[in-house]
Amino acid sequence: MLGLFRKMMPREDKFFDTFERHAVCLTAGAAILRKLLEGGPQVPTLCIQLMAEEDRADHVCIEVLEGLRRSFITPFDRSDIKSLISSMDDAIDQMNKTAKAVMLFEVKSFEPEMRSMGDGIVRATALTAEAMPLLRLIGKNSARLHEIAREVIDIEDESDSMQEAGLRKLVKVGQKNPMAYITGSEIYEHLEKVADRLEDVANRISDLVIEHV
Repeated sequence: MLGLFRKMMPREDKFFDTFERHAVCLTAGAAILRKLLEGGPQVPTLCIQLMAEEDRADHVCIEVLEGLRRSFITPFDRSDIKSLISSMDDAIDQMNKTAKAVMLFEVKSFEPEMRSMGDGIVRATALTAEAMPLLRLIGKNSARLHEIAREVIDIEDESDSMQEAGLRKLVKVGQKNPMAYITGSEIYEHLEKVADRLEDVANRISDLVIEHV
């Protein structure tokens, strides 16, 4: 009877599977975001693609939260699992908000600093995707997980610098074209928030390592 009961319980590795699936959405969303920052007539189509990727990520997040309610055995504390998947979902949600702002303001061209921030977002999501399978053996992989968290935090610092540089340039533009300043500063703010949310993911990873190693 006990054996049958154990077989009916969800497997622990399902959570790792869903972390990895969500990370796929996250990296795909970042790639689309970076592509749309090249500008041009493809921007509206790419915004729609990014929104679809965010919707797929939402479904994965819901799957994790529902799994928590059904599971008796989890690989980490339930609150840690919820915090990790929620922070990942917040990151792609913010990418989606960036796309919505681009569509609202009908932006078709972007500054070099915005593209640099997009490059950082792509790097940070790739690091996040690398981290997810490493969580399966968190003790063995603790050193690399700490490195990944530190690298993502460094990328967020770089993003801050790019935003500041971009805004300084926009101030000059805004003297002749106030709307360009308003629009540009809005896009910069959204991109910086994406980097912030990815830093949150890095902090959740770091917290897991500290707690479980």
